[in-house]
Amino acid sequence: MEGDTFLWLVRHAIVNGVAGTIHASDAPADLNDRTQLEALRRQLPQDARSYASPSRRTVDTARALGRDPILVPEFREQDFGDWTGQRHDDLAAAGGESYAKFWSDPARSRPPGGESFEDQIVRVRQGLDQIETGPASLVVHSGTIRAALCIALDLTPQAALRFVINPLSLTRIDRLSNGWRVLSVNQCVA
Repeated sequence: MEGDTFLWLVRHAIVNGVAGTIHASDAPADLNDRTQLEALRRQLPQDARSYASPSRRTVDTARALGRDPILVPEFREQDFGDWTGQRHDDLAAAGGESYAKFWSDPARSRPPGGESFEDQIVRVRQGLDQIETGPASLVVHSGTIRAALCIALDLTPQAALRFVINPLSLTRIDRLSNGWRVLSVNQCVA
């Protein structure tokens, strides 16, 4: 792809649901922090194309930021398969071997019926290839942002999982004609 692409990656607002749950894609966002949303909206370029994961919480957040996003399925959060809708505490307490084994190598392991973080990276790379040159805002998930950082910094998947990506944080990366540039990660805009 010719030309430079300037990416504003926003993690969606917190999920309006039970904390510690592996939320399904239809989980809504809690958009009550209007001050934070407005501060973040002011940081996004007005002339940018807007993209989002098709999950309800990302679309809700994008619209609260005044965006009408193009939905990119490749930007979905990691698929946790059979664990979706369950609480981490309940999965750990159940003593299932697959849950403990997953956390021994979370970059390569797949939950039952789900995908690995490595699988997600492949997907996100395909999604990034769809972004046109110029400025773009992406309202996505923490795993999607970690995957983009993995690609931009040429990290191992295990290393990329070390990034903390908070709700309503801003990460700035650019895809330049000669490689990637990282401007900020997990910036809290106030």
